[in-house]
Amino acid sequence: MRQRLDITRDSAISLIMLRDNSLERRVLKILEMVEAGTTFAIRELAAEFHLSPAYLQRLFKHETGICMGEWLSEKRLQRAAYLLSNSYLSIKEITHAVGYEHTSSFVRAFERRFQQAPARFRKQNDCKFEADGAKGSRAA
Repeated sequence: MRQRLDITRDSAISLIMLRDNSLERRVLKILEMVEAGTTFAIRELAAEFHLSPAYLQRLFKHETGICMGEWLSEKRLQRAAYLLSNSYLSIKEITHAVGYEHTSSFVRAFERRFQQAPARFRKQNDCKFEADGAKGSRAA
């Protein structure tokens, strides 16, 4: 039986390692699509594979040991953290880029995951821009 993975750690590496354990082909394709940076909702993924959302979630959980909704949320938030640290996109632009409709929902989810607001996270990680010599005005 597969060991349950901790999605708050590096879920991308953990799920990539599962690929060698002969994941079901549809689940493998979903991992590849989402890890490539494409933002998806469970409904969209289910439609892509001609499955019901409920069945797709059961299949994903059975194959990976991880709740699909939690995994997708974690991937979105990891991508948002990357964009906050490495881009000049505004928080509103990042909200939409990672698949949230409302900035308030994104901010709440980000605060739950990282224990700080996106603006504060960006400020704390601002030294990356200074080290690269790319410090400049940012649309926030």
